[in-house]
Amino acid sequence: MAPPLLEIDRLTVRLPAGRAARPILDGVSLSVAPGETVGLVGESGSGKSVACRSILGLLPQGARTEGEVRVRGADVLTRDRAALRRLRSRQVAMVFQDPRAAVNPLHRIGDFLTEGLRAAGTPAERATARATELLEAVGIQDPRAALRRHPHEFSGGMLQRVVIAAALAGEPELLIADEPTTALDVTTQAEVIAVLTRLQAERGTGLLFVTHDLELAAAVCDRIHVMYAGRIVETRATDDLFAHPRHPYTAGLLACTPRIDPHAPPPRPVPGRPLSLAEAPPGCAFAPRCAFAEPRCSAEPPELRPHGDGLAACLRADEGILP
Repeated sequence: MAPPLLEIDRLTVRLPAGRAARPILDGVSLSVAPGETVGLVGESGSGKSVACRSILGLLPQGARTEGEVRVRGADVLTRDRAALRRLRSRQVAMVFQDPRAAVNPLHRIGDFLTEGLRAAGTPAERATARATELLEAVGIQDPRAALRRHPHEFSGGMLQRVVIAAALAGEPELLIADEPTTALDVTTQAEVIAVLTRLQAERGTGLLFVTHDLELAAAVCDRIHVMYAGRIVETRATDDLFAHPRHPYTAGLLACTPRIDPHAPPPRPVPGRPLSLAEAPPGCAFAPRCAFAEPRCSAEPPELRPHGDGLAACLRADEGILP
């Protein structure tokens, strides 16, 4: 396998004292290679978006960090502002979950797409031609006319395509997609995912795909990291994760996913509620919600260790407790 584009190595992110009882991220490690799609899944509040923003150096004000976030071997967390601007314009781009929050509603789409190109010294005529090419690449019909339109003239799915086009403008090596289909209907969701995967295959771009939907991750990702309460609790190749989950939280996410198979059981929600930042239990963060928890689970925090062909942070992962 090619050397990783991205390496997050035991990243811990803490807010200033008094704002949280536990770290937002706690010892998170993952990597993405060129052309690889890596999934990051978990419930809202698990730390997925903070992990993504750390790659661009966009951490909460006053946050304290430990560990490293390396892009092509250079640590993002130690870069100055000029180096971060170069990183965001040339190496790493992000597609946010709400496209309407990513664009200025008063500006035309053409201005949105060409602003960065012109700031990098691209002549206006060439920048416009490049913007047209990008819109065509993401499936926007009549891209020249689209350049003159405002964001409110696009549907949610079409505007997400525009945001993807903008992310690709600098020809990044790594693309971060932070729940890019959350607000879209199923048909539009499939179209946007098809655009992302096609462009990634054509360009050899590494893709970190963030979602709370395991079925969607299965359709896109080569490997999946499952996050809970700021930690990665399981890492596994996609097929193996679905066939043989080793962490009860992963199994719970799979069980609450609706299926169209007529013989499939009805969805079963994960009991309880996610851990808040105000809570810092001494043992496994998932223990209060886990049907397989033992007394030691509430006292001893589990390490992420090899189990089968992947990693799992569960004291009982080797006991065959999951069906």
